[in-house]
Amino acid sequence: MLLTLTACLTLAVRLPGQVQHAASGKVLPEAGLAKKYFGNDAPWFAENIPFFEIDDANIERVYYYRWKLYRAHMRDIGEQGTDETEFLPDVPWARKPYTDLNDSSSFHILEGRWLRNPAYVSSLVDHLYAGGGNDRHFSESIAAATYAWTQVTGDAQPAIRHLDTMEHIYNLWDDHFDHTRNLYWIEPLTDATEYSIASIDASGAGFTDKPSARDSQNGFTGGYSFRPSINAYQFANARAIANLARISGNSELAGRFDRRAEALRKATLGLLWNPDLLAFTDMYQRSTQFVEAGKFIRGRELVQYVPWMYGLPTHGTLSQADKAYDSAWTHVLKSDELAGKYGLRTAEPSYPRYMRQYRFDASTGLRECQWNGPSWPFQTSQTLTAMAALLHDHNQTVVSKADYVHLLQQYTQQHQLPDGTLDLQEDYDPDTGKVIVGLPRSHHYNHSTYIDLVISGFLGIQPRSDDVLEIDPLLPAASTSEASFKYFALQGLRYHGHELTVLYDALGTRYHLGRGLSIFSDGRRIAGPQPIGHLVLPLKRITMKASTAEPQDVAVNVWEQRPPSSDTDLPIAFGSPATDDAHLYEAIDGRTWYFPEIANGWSPAPEPPSGAEPVHPVTFSVDLRHPHVITEAQLFFFADDTAFSVPVKVRLEYMLDGTWRPVPGQREAPAAPIGNGTNSIMIPPTQGQQFRVVLTPPAKGRIRLIELKLLQLQLDGHSL
Repeated sequence: MLLTLTACLTLAVRLPGQVQHAASGKVLPEAGLAKKYFGNDAPWFAENIPFFEIDDANIERVYYYRWKLYRAHMRDIGEQGTDETEFLPDVPWARKPYTDLNDSSSFHILEGRWLRNPAYVSSLVDHLYAGGGNDRHFSESIAAATYAWTQVTGDAQPAIRHLDTMEHIYNLWDDHFDHTRNLYWIEPLTDATEYSIASIDASGAGFTDKPSARDSQNGFTGGYSFRPSINAYQFANARAIANLARISGNSELAGRFDRRAEALRKATLGLLWNPDLLAFTDMYQRSTQFVEAGKFIRGRELVQYVPWMYGLPTHGTLSQADKAYDSAWTHVLKSDELAGKYGLRTAEPSYPRYMRQYRFDASTGLRECQWNGPSWPFQTSQTLTAMAALLHDHNQTVVSKADYVHLLQQYTQQHQLPDGTLDLQEDYDPDTGKVIVGLPRSHHYNHSTYIDLVISGFLGIQPRSDDVLEIDPLLPAASTSEASFKYFALQGLRYHGHELTVLYDALGTRYHLGRGLSIFSDGRRIAGPQPIGHLVLPLKRITMKASTAEPQDVAVNVWEQRPPSSDTDLPIAFGSPATDDAHLYEAIDGRTWYFPEIANGWSPAPEPPSGAEPVHPVTFSVDLRHPHVITEAQLFFFADDTAFSVPVKVRLEYMLDGTWRPVPGQREAPAAPIGNGTNSIMIPPTQGQQFRVVLTPPAKGRIRLIELKLLQLQLDGHSL
């Protein structure tokens, strides 16, 4: 891909503190940072992300790692564009054939809303609502996240076009609605929170040291409850539908969902607040021989903070009684309650079955996920989002900006393994910091936010639907021990169609643009330098449009298999020297990542023993099943400079009159193959059904082709 003008202007690399284009707020060397953090894959990131630096090396490093993780989970799914996955490899409970899971989709939208090109999230939202991705497999807050995305872009139309489907899915949840209590109920498992207090106790596993291995009797299933989470999600989804309806001019729909949201808010506050525990807790929806319907569970859990993510306890005019809910936040600060030394606990140690292991992976014997105490990125990021919302929107004295920074830094540390490798896992022991599950699927887990916690939380950029830019950084007061931040800069942020730089320089010596906070929009200073604090600035919206021409990969086969018959249109892959089908189809499954912990892609069979005739050339070919006009091929190779190396040369061929022929006029970028990045072969529009790449093997190491894409340019929704 070509670099944007912005990236081209910043190709020169500066030393820390050296100023570039200072008058326009361009203080960061985007190309240099992209190369530092992303290596050969730098061009994609230079095009697509806002760049960031801060005088906290861990936060900065993990910020870029999370963009790498987001890119790794971005899956090409053909005509529907791109999706975002929760796990890199397939897992049995994911939705076929796309391997997506709707419980993580709201996180993906909130992270992806900060991408410079809204096309990626637009494609994801289309997939969720028009492609069936929001299948209610789990509880979700996808409508709320979608509305939050439009508050960044300033364009609600890509969400409004799905308004009918949003309403339809919302109404489907009536099958989990108690009209008497005006609350939603759910099984913890389908709330993505298996082995929580409700399910363990309802099964009886919480009252015996020898629970059954059966799922229904050990806490994996069961425990149907009115939970703070699903009721907060539905409150947020109702408000999002109401807001989008208002923007579209449908006042009747807006009013109806405003009323539903308010009724749900009152019921949640009135019925799920546990005055004995000073917390929002589950209340059982049905009885078992161990628990009684209408009673609270017997312990506090981290899930109680989800309502604050959406302002449920602080929405509207607050009475003195409403402000009593603030006391729930004391528990997230106490080391013997939810505040573990190495991470937030999902349940408190006072629960008798805290950290008791009930489930093990059948094939490895390793521990499986449970939410009876382990620290979990999912709920940690929810809690941090909730705390940021509380600090931004509500005057209280229980938690401080310093508390937010401390927990953000603690969560940042969880991304790093003892050897220094960045590899976010599924869960951690909050008392030791060690990884608990550690299964092959667990590496680089994408079921949380982090980028959004930095941008909207710590930096305080508060997206809105009007012509306003609101910024309220959560830097601690100078008197606190965490107040070590002397500078930060976020550059190239797309907001409401403008390009923003937000920078803070405590001494004025880092960027030489004055002491304090400064805001630039489209190269012009619109605020500062001034003391850091809450700013509300007029900023007229310019609609952020996605690229008008998006390439479609016609080689992708999301089913990852050879078609069973000639009746389907799924592409077929072939490799020489031949290997098994599974690895062949990994090279056209739409998934591209370079993390070595999880292998992905096709390698030709090893060369024969010494003295035997070598097999040349190495080829990988795809039968598209019917002719397409191709304008570009993209190849992605994994390289570690030991076991795997890139080919010496690459050539694109197509079948013409029964003979493989080189595609005329092909031009490679870069000129020689690279590993762990994009290799483009640009060609004049060429029609063909069968294409292949001919690879000259390296002198040392094997080839691993992660993905081959054959791009057919789409113009105004029509193929060339």
